[in-house]
Amino acid sequence: MSGFAAVDVIRAKRDGGRLTDEQIDWTIDAYTRGDIAEEQMAALAMAIFLRGMDSGEIARWTGAMISSGERLDLKVSRPTIDKHSTGGVGDKITLPLAPLVAACGAAVPQLSGRGLGHTGGTLDKLESIPGWRASLSTSEIVRQLDEVGAVVCAATSGLAPADKKLYALRDVTSTVESIPLIASSIMSKKIAEGSAGLVLDVKTGSGAFMKTLPQARELARTLVEIGTAHGVATTALITDMNVPLGHAVGNAIEVAESVEVLRGGGPSDVVELTVALAREMLALAGLSDVDPAEVLASGRAYETWCRMIAAQGGDPEAALPRPRHVHVVPAPADGVLSRLDAYAVGVAAWRLGAGRARKEDPVQAAAGVLCLAKPGDTVSAGEPLLELHTDTPEAVPSALAALEDAYAVGSAGPSASAPLVLETVRP
Repeated sequence: MSGFAAVDVIRAKRDGGRLTDEQIDWTIDAYTRGDIAEEQMAALAMAIFLRGMDSGEIARWTGAMISSGERLDLKVSRPTIDKHSTGGVGDKITLPLAPLVAACGAAVPQLSGRGLGHTGGTLDKLESIPGWRASLSTSEIVRQLDEVGAVVCAATSGLAPADKKLYALRDVTSTVESIPLIASSIMSKKIAEGSAGLVLDVKTGSGAFMKTLPQARELARTLVEIGTAHGVATTALITDMNVPLGHAVGNAIEVAESVEVLRGGGPSDVVELTVALAREMLALAGLSDVDPAEVLASGRAYETWCRMIAAQGGDPEAALPRPRHVHVVPAPADGVLSRLDAYAVGVAAWRLGAGRARKEDPVQAAAGVLCLAKPGDTVSAGEPLLELHTDTPEAVPSALAALEDAYAVGSAGPSASAPLVLETVRP
């Protein structure tokens, strides 16, 4: 493609214009090849952040990013279905969900990522299991889907390379929150992954990127529109992320909690959301006659989990890493825990070593926060409310600073238990 200049594309969007299909295709191709300078792409990302894109532009931008690399051809005997979460605190749902849906008869190719900032990364969590490996070849992914029904791994290097470059640029130019750029980033990877269907968990609240319900609705609608435009059956659930999911926030402790769920126990909110997403995934896969709650209770999902972990070199029976230091935060008074802020808990876990500030930073497998009470629970003054886990005790003061206004104890808790699933968005 020729006849375009980056400065003209930037100016068009800066001035509120609509980018043509040809401009979009040229821009993504040229940026992937290195013909557009980083500072020019940064300027365009900011112009998109400020001026937005219409649905046609977003669909074309997504398609151009898909075309920048390979598209997996998942020729397996089962119907393929995937799930993506926009990121939360204590959001370990992928871990029990993938083996559960596989145990119900579908194939789940869950290409996942690492944590950044206050939100955890699925790969970081699974890497706390001794021997488990995140990187698989395409042939290994297909073989594991055929033999086990589920795979959770890193995206292959050839998948949407334009997004890899743009994602890193957005992170350092304060353009992460742009809905067109968020949506096209998510969907370019997920569509290139090759699944026939996709269920999105779009989170809203203090611990989510979308802080308000209207923002979450806009993102959910945009994601569903992109999937539909590209021939992928897509549904989005908007779910609450004001309180951490479950009790565990971190890496190894979230794996342990996920195993509890797969064994028929675990926190009720994690079970509730796992089953709700499983039902939606199975419906898109044409397997609505299977009850995921029954399969979860039967232990079949746990058996699939063990096979999935072992297939990637992990030992599902091995002891998980333990922190070198545990700091207990006591309840400040007698009463009912009325608030536990997801964002603050996520930041505390990050500062303890469970997360990273930059993509290249290491994480501690054993670091995190254990929430010993949730809103609505009765607590007594001085009894443990939170446990801070870390291998670096010097990180505790900054974690405590993040938690300073994170919780409150009063005479009464929330008036009613709010539902986790707030809305469902379909084409």
